[in-house]
Amino acid sequence: MAQPAQSGSVVSGAKVAVLGAGAVGSYFGGMLARAGAQVTLIARAAHVEAIRRNGLFLDTTTFQERMPIGASTEVSAARGADFVVFSVKAIDTEDAARLLAPHLALTAIVVSVQNGVDNVARIRGATGIDALPAVVYIAAALPEPGHMKHSGRGDLTVGELPGITRVPSSPPRTERVASLFTAAGVPCRISSNIEVDLWTKMIMNCAGNAITALAQTSFGHVAHCIPVRSVLQKVIEETVSVARASGVPLPDEDWAERGRKNAENLGEATSSMAQDIARGKRTEIDSLNGYIVRRGAELGIETPVSLTLSALVKLIEETNAKRGRTLRMAQ
Repeated sequence: MAQPAQSGSVVSGAKVAVLGAGAVGSYFGGMLARAGAQVTLIARAAHVEAIRRNGLFLDTTTFQERMPIGASTEVSAARGADFVVFSVKAIDTEDAARLLAPHLALTAIVVSVQNGVDNVARIRGATGIDALPAVVYIAAALPEPGHMKHSGRGDLTVGELPGITRVPSSPPRTERVASLFTAAGVPCRISSNIEVDLWTKMIMNCAGNAITALAQTSFGHVAHCIPVRSVLQKVIEETVSVARASGVPLPDEDWAERGRKNAENLGEATSSMAQDIARGKRTEIDSLNGYIVRRGAELGIETPVSLTLSALVKLIEETNAKRGRTLRMAQ
């Protein structure tokens, strides 16, 4: 069994709330708790009940351990937290931020670990909360309530977005967050251009998430399916074009090949969007391919492949919603 990271003054005793503790939030919350932080996972009732009963089962690539950890269904459990890991689905960003705001300490640092490129702006627009953007790479799932299954990576990149004036702090909040996670055995890099990092992940997400969701298959299968590669290439080209037209200084490289290799490296992992579709839940498509369609229209850039993928995922969402209503009426 792997040993917990050495917990020093940085993480030991730090109060952390994880708002929206699904698979990703439960992984980071579990790792922080394992290193000595006082963590509360704020999650759905079934997950909370299982954790309260048996603890959180951390089933990772390097260790398996049942971790006693705080859990609540109430956003008010974030009161007094030093750090809030903001891990709700992008579709719930504004609502969750409004629920959090009354309970947030003035000195608390909110870290958005969500998919998409506009969550920090949406949080600020809804509440005035100045969240710190983070880019997360992890393969994780919740096979059942109380059981977090980790199958790959688990690292973060944090950084400050340009053009926003802030009161200087010592140490800077990027350093505080990076030190917190690093002390818990979670690699955390400070970026000099977080906008590029956010869009880099956006490109990878737009390339693979919708395709794996529609086909209900793994990233590795997508990477090795020859007929799908042209779809992968086209959606990447559209996303890169929208990013560059938005002023994002993406480096010159073969983004299509990078996307294929990324999917190949993820192997048998499935996307969170594929998991949502399988469970009949709403997805984050509006913040991924749907965002590219909307932003492309604003910039005069055609995005037909992104539009197709987005429309098909929305169609499945509506079908699942109708099926759910029919089942409820029959009960």
